Amino acid sequence: MSFRIFLSPPQMGKNEQKYVDEAFRSNYIAPLGEFVNRFEKDAMSYTKSSNALALNSGTSALHLALRVSGIKSGDYILASSFTFIGSIDAILYEGAIPVFIDSDEDCWNLSPKLLEEACEKLKRDGNYPKALIVTHLYGQCAKLDEISEICKKYNVLLIEDAAESLGAFYKGSHTGAIGEFGALSFNGNKIITTSGGGMLLGKNEELMQKARFYSTQARENLPYYEHKDYGYNYRLSNICAAIGVGQLEEIESKVQKRREIFSWYEELLKGLEVEFMPELKDTRGNRWLTTLSFKNGKINPFKLVDFLATKGIESRPLWKPMHLQPLFKDSLSFSNGVSENLFKSGICLPSGGALLRSDIEEICSFVLDFVKRV
Repeated sequence: MSFRIFLSPPQMGKNEQKYVDEAFRSNYIAPLGEFVNRFEKDAMSYTKSSNALALNSGTSALHLALRVSGIKSGDYILASSFTFIGSIDAILYEGAIPVFIDSDEDCWNLSPKLLEEACEKLKRDGNYPKALIVTHLYGQCAKLDEISEICKKYNVLLIEDAAESLGAFYKGSHTGAIGEFGALSFNGNKIITTSGGGMLLGKNEELMQKARFYSTQARENLPYYEHKDYGYNYRLSNICAAIGVGQLEEIESKVQKRREIFSWYEELLKGLEVEFMPELKDTRGNRWLTTLSFKNGKINPFKLVDFLATKGIESRPLWKPMHLQPLFKDSLSFSNGVSENLFKSGICLPSGGALLRSDIEEICSFVLDFVKRV
């Protein structure tokens, strides 16, 4: 299908091409160079994180967080069920065991109540969970106060999957900079992009230096290649970082535009029986994607996605929860039906920063037309 309107396409700004040209002229096009360093510093400045490591994906960032924290094969790792599989792949890379936690109705993110139930159950069984990867879904903040308290109570390492939430703030603190580690993503459809890339944020400088070491094949500091441990080819290229520097300069305007797009959808679809993804008090989500759930049970979101595609408009169902994925059919989960119901009733609508109000009006007219036919 060739779309006229994409779900969340890249949007270049004023300086990306200039910075890429500078990187080419310097001949630093490998995973080293001025723009990699600059991108890390800029990300630290914006998120107020004390450390940042530019990588080739958000999944790599999560993987390194687990690796440097000493996660081993057979360890139990708690995780949001309502998420993209990249959050969970990192657990599998270390041979650890994912335990899935369902969502709250009032924020669609991980339920603190179910998190505590899971910690208690695993503790009774002698399977003490080592870490939690909590996703800030679609750029909206999870309940970090409650989640953090539970993690402290049970001595669980808190890792934030902030892949979708650059520009989102929880009570004044940037998502990804609140837990011990945070992962950002700069994939092609994110609110800013480096074409493909990610970043690890972290509080512990020694562990972050260890992550840096592992991200460059665990090469010892010698004039020849010597390895006492194994690592990964996870660093971001200087060319991609140059794009990221230009993109990050405009993050606030990008967030404001996404939030404006959300407000247009909210206004134009207010006559429907829908619930838009809630925003917690004292938080600012980035509204990376405008997502909603049809409440009357009559609307099939999968058919709506197909219908919009016939009009040249790309949309997407909400994430299928991890505990319902065939890959994890035998995994332990603590579910309440919230994410399953959202998957069956919800949709992500086009949210790209270049969209005009007239585009949103057209999209909404098709949504309303579809609903009338049901």
